[in-house]
Amino acid sequence: MYAAVRRFRSTVFYSTLLCFVSTLGAQASDTVTLRPVVVTATRVSLSLDAVAAAVTVLSGADLRARGVRTVAEAIRGVPGAAVVETGAQGGQTSLFVRGGESDYVKVLLDGVPLNQAGGAFDFADLTLDNVERIEVVRGPASVLYGSDAVTGVIHIFTRTGAGAPRIEVGARVGTDGAVDVSAELMGGGRRAAYGVAVSRFGADGLYSYNNEYRNTTVAGRLRLAPDAHTAVALAYRLGDDVYHFPTDGAGRPVDSNKFSAERGPSLSLALDRSLGGAITVQVLTALREQRLEFTDEPDSPGEDGRFVSDDRVRRASAGALLHWRRGAATVVTVGLEYEDERQRGRSVFEASFGSFPDSITVGRWNRAAYAQALLGLDRSLAGNVGLRVEDNSQFGGHATWRAGLVYRVDPATRLRGSVGTGFKEPTFFENFASGFVMGNPDLAPERSTSWEVGLEHTVGPVTLAATYFDQRFRDLIEFTFTPPPGAPNYFNVAGAMADGVEATVSADLGAGVTADLGYTYLDTRVLEPGPDGDADGLFVAGRRLIRRPAHTLLARVVTPVGARGSVMLDGRVVGPRDDLDFSRPAGERRVTLGAYGRVNLAGEYGVLAPGGGSPGITITLRIENLTNDDAPDIANFPARGRSLLLGGRFRYGS
Repeated sequence: MYAAVRRFRSTVFYSTLLCFVSTLGAQASDTVTLRPVVVTATRVSLSLDAVAAAVTVLSGADLRARGVRTVAEAIRGVPGAAVVETGAQGGQTSLFVRGGESDYVKVLLDGVPLNQAGGAFDFADLTLDNVERIEVVRGPASVLYGSDAVTGVIHIFTRTGAGAPRIEVGARVGTDGAVDVSAELMGGGRRAAYGVAVSRFGADGLYSYNNEYRNTTVAGRLRLAPDAHTAVALAYRLGDDVYHFPTDGAGRPVDSNKFSAERGPSLSLALDRSLGGAITVQVLTALREQRLEFTDEPDSPGEDGRFVSDDRVRRASAGALLHWRRGAATVVTVGLEYEDERQRGRSVFEASFGSFPDSITVGRWNRAAYAQALLGLDRSLAGNVGLRVEDNSQFGGHATWRAGLVYRVDPATRLRGSVGTGFKEPTFFENFASGFVMGNPDLAPERSTSWEVGLEHTVGPVTLAATYFDQRFRDLIEFTFTPPPGAPNYFNVAGAMADGVEATVSADLGAGVTADLGYTYLDTRVLEPGPDGDADGLFVAGRRLIRRPAHTLLARVVTPVGARGSVMLDGRVVGPRDDLDFSRPAGERRVTLGAYGRVNLAGEYGVLAPGGGSPGITITLRIENLTNDDAPDIANFPARGRSLLLGGRFRYGS
């Protein structure tokens, strides 16, 4: 207990110090910053000032300058987002937004859904290669994106170049045997532009054996504009990842040769065509394929048993949207979408007492129609309303809706509010499992109803924002070990709530110095328990949802170093949260993990500027967990200690 209190005091001290440092050299500023244009919240390019939902935009260039390698690390700085990982590089990494389940956020890459059927997504392998920006929408967005978009959407947009070809090569080395190398080529003109990136990352891990991780990524985007009214974009990404891990379900290192692997591409082809000044048509086709492998061979004398599985997962979709504009403030969108999901796999458990093979070949489809109206009611008031209707081959018809308002009180103050519903379809295993566990083909989708209100106010160089949100989750799918005879193991029974506050302060302190401070308060509670009433269950009546901290504090300061460099210091304090400790006896596994903090330091400096036929050279440094805090995200899985990546980038071209 004393150690937890000491860690908490230490992290509060560092966060306070960080905020104090941010005030040094502060100067008044009357610089006007243009609000970014976002797409994900409405599927229409729209100024952030006119969007009713809570949206955070992360710049790929800023993230690379900070030495951030993965999307998960980038998302850690977003209000309301809790990233949880099993410690070692490549370990299972999950995201909980506003207290929802870890499969309640839809992840898109240039329009391609990356989630598996049923919403599951592991963020461990998703890198920032060739990323232009990341748009994070908080709140239900199923009306535009269908299943999985219950508490938010993360949309990653990749980039193309401009002008003469540019080549950039980077290399970093660091602790735990980490080696990170990358290369990119980009360029283009008005008619055609391209961007290609390749990276390879490897690390030896936290444990003394069997904890190697290797990640290889190839990403590219081609944009064509054959005329002034037409744009075509082709985006491709291939990932190849292998993760060795010695731990069992309780976090104990017991296995010397167990590993998992994931390989596969994502591909999107998008067409935009303007049919005169008022109508625009968009067509998007998307494909995501994954090969998921797991191997655990006998690795000690006398061990009896091996398990091997190999699954092929595929999501393919096609959709069309028509946008009709009336003036600058009104846009009506109608869309149609079709998606096909398939999984084919086999597994085998072999031991001296027998061999137990299993296989699965399943699929389902979904058809959807949706409409949205963005209405500029007057110069200070705008609204949106949308409706979506699904026809799913497994659970039948389903409808979702959303509405919102934005009111500009004065040039410095904005009020917004929204209300809507979301849903998530069952996983293939929940629907179709057979053998020791029986799936339920009659499951309904998990559903939510949410509302939020927000306020933003600017005073000189300082912007303050606050949002209150309230969510109710229904028909959550729970597992029981003891179903009635002949009944499936999965049921729609549980219900839960999550509400809270997100507050941020952003300041331009002059001389290129910026500072951000954020705080999230989250209250979660199970309203309807699972069928077993098990004290170790995920849904225990009256208890908090696991792995969601009640309090999270974020802080960041960025300052230039001369004309060629920058230094960034960021920190976070994560409050206590419930978890399950599977090393404890049954009935005693629910525990409360103590608060912890992390402080990261990053910087870059251009020792040679590109130009005049000469290359550019930049030295980079990133230190994560500067204070070497050892508190884990998940019970019994150790956190990465202080880790360093030092290297540089070589750039040739404009």
